[in-house]
Amino acid sequence: MKLVTWNIQWGRGVDGRVDLDRIAAHARRFADFDVLCLQEVSAGYPELPGCDGSDQFEALAARFPGFTRIDGVATDTPHPSGGRRRFGNLVLSRLPVRQVFRHLLPWPADSTVPSMQRIALESNLDTPQGPVRVTTTHLEYYSAWQRAAQVERLRELHREACAHAASPRPGTPDEGPFDRVARAAPSLLAGDFNFMPDSPEHVRLMTPIDPTTTSYRDAWECLHPGKPRAPTVALHDRSQFPGPPFTWDFVFVSEDLVPRLRDVQVDAASDASDHQAVMVEWA
Repeated sequence: MKLVTWNIQWGRGVDGRVDLDRIAAHARRFADFDVLCLQEVSAGYPELPGCDGSDQFEALAARFPGFTRIDGVATDTPHPSGGRRRFGNLVLSRLPVRQVFRHLLPWPADSTVPSMQRIALESNLDTPQGPVRVTTTHLEYYSAWQRAAQVERLRELHREACAHAASPRPGTPDEGPFDRVARAAPSLLAGDFNFMPDSPEHVRLMTPIDPTTTSYRDAWECLHPGKPRAPTVALHDRSQFPGPPFTWDFVFVSEDLVPRLRDVQVDAASDASDHQAVMVEWA
């Protein structure tokens, strides 16, 4: 099974064009994925450079027939000219989707920098090897304080999910909202974290939580220990990022999935966004 995560910058490539057909084509070229996690998906934002304001959640889903669409709207505000503006993450899955959680992440007040509401979009998926929990997120860029709070919340959500998996609540299927839908312990956490591989946030996310909760591990470090990391930013977009290429995009896996990891790659060829897509394969 393969998962691809990609910050698509609302479909805006290095050439300044917003082209969702190009996004879809580059994603398919990179991997025959079972799950596609996208960040920076927009609807109702014609003011974004190159954007026509159309609903990209709907448009991207239409380009992947046979996949279940899961919207993760973090920002939902009125547009000054009418209608609403939405911005966030999108998961497309051809694996069966069980329960979905939309966790708004902490947003402590920080008047010193711009910021926006962030979300962790959790999808519990059925796989041939059993249930797997896939969460995609995009952490705060400007505020280190907010980003640190969001890392703590991701750790708490993982602890909560593992506890649910270990101690299922009573009930039977078809009990309405009390339906006992399983929440998976094995977990992949993917997205644009806006921190570097040597940052305190990276270390904190993988720090053990408690004896009953599996720790997160960096998939790249598991499969390529001691090797230089393939960068995910500043390969092609030199106007926004004039310095050396670096990494903000990661896939973390819970320790129980580490033996099942088979591959992790970065798509260095694509210039369809300011970020590069990351693919992880597990058995």
